[in-house]
Amino acid sequence: MVIEFTIPGEPKGKGRPRLGRSGHAYTPHDTAAYENLVKVCFSEAYPDHKTLAADVPVTAYIRAYYKIPKSTSKKKYLAMIIGSLYPLKKPDLDNIAKIICDALNGIAYYDDAQVRKMIIEKYYSKDPRVDVRFEWENDECISSS
Repeated sequence: MVIEFTIPGEPKGKGRPRLGRSGHAYTPHDTAAYENLVKVCFSEAYPDHKTLAADVPVTAYIRAYYKIPKSTSKKKYLAMIIGSLYPLKKPDLDNIAKIICDALNGIAYYDDAQVRKMIIEKYYSKDPRVDVRFEWENDECISSS
């Protein structure tokens, strides 16, 4: 089984939990908002998806496309478009994967611990976004609750 969907806009990474005045940890607003965007994009693409059983391995492919800076020279712009110049900036790949995988717990799969392999890449594009693809090794499904 294969699922593919796109998250529009500049890639975001998982923010570190913050401590409030009361001493309790909370999720930063930007992180919570992006996790909600991931859930909405997935749900719109797959409204009838059923969560897979906890013992089904998942492979994740994530491609993060960053906006090309306006001040880029023509030579660098061309290199960015053809994919020979890559973004070496924040957010880090692991934080991009974390925010997406955490957001889809209990929705796309039972738990993100099922992800056994992940390939994450960064590119430049005129259209900033994150393309996500999940591949399951079999089609054993359980009902989503």
